[in-house]
Amino acid sequence: MKRFLGLGLLVLPVLGAFAQANAGWLKVEEDVAAAVRGPQVTVVHFWAPWCPNSQAELAHHGWSTFLELNRDVKFIFVTVRSTDDGRVLLADNSVGAQPNLTLLHHPNHVRKGEGSIQNFMDLPLTWVPTTWIFRDGRLRYALNYGEVRFPLLQQLIRDAADPWEHGPGPAPLK
Repeated sequence: MKRFLGLGLLVLPVLGAFAQANAGWLKVEEDVAAAVRGPQVTVVHFWAPWCPNSQAELAHHGWSTFLELNRDVKFIFVTVRSTDDGRVLLADNSVGAQPNLTLLHHPNHVRKGEGSIQNFMDLPLTWVPTTWIFRDGRLRYALNYGEVRFPLLQQLIRDAADPWEHGPGPAPLK
C-alpha cells in the first residue's frame, strides 16, 4: 500500500502541471471559437516569431498595412510553438495596437514532434504560418501551408463576406 501511495504522490504534481497546461490551451481555443461565432469576417492567423515565413509576412509593413486596410475585419494572431509571445517583433513591425486585432499566445511551446500542437478547435494545424478565415462560426477558407499572399487573402475575405446564396456552406464549429 505504501508503494502505491508514494507513486501517487509523485504522479499527482505531474498530472496537475499537465492539467494546468491543458487548461491554458483550452482557454486560447475557447477565446478564438467565441470570437469567430459572430457574423463579422474573422481572420485567425497562427504564426511564430522564430519562423522565417512569419517574419517575411511582417516585412515591408505587410500585416500592418493589411490590418489598416481592413478595419471592418476582425483579426486574431495566435503565437504558437514558441516560448516568446512575439509582441516585441510585432510592435517593431507596427502590428499590435490596431483596434481590430487581438493577440493571443498558445502556451504549448513545443515546436516539433511529440507534444507539439497538431490541432486547434478540432482543425489540423500542421504548419506555421497558417491563416483561417471564418464567418458565422464557419471556416470559410484555410491557408494551411506558408506565408500569406495579401492579394489572395483580400479576395478570400471579400468572398467570405458574400452571403453564400448557393448553399449553407460548411457546418458551424461547435
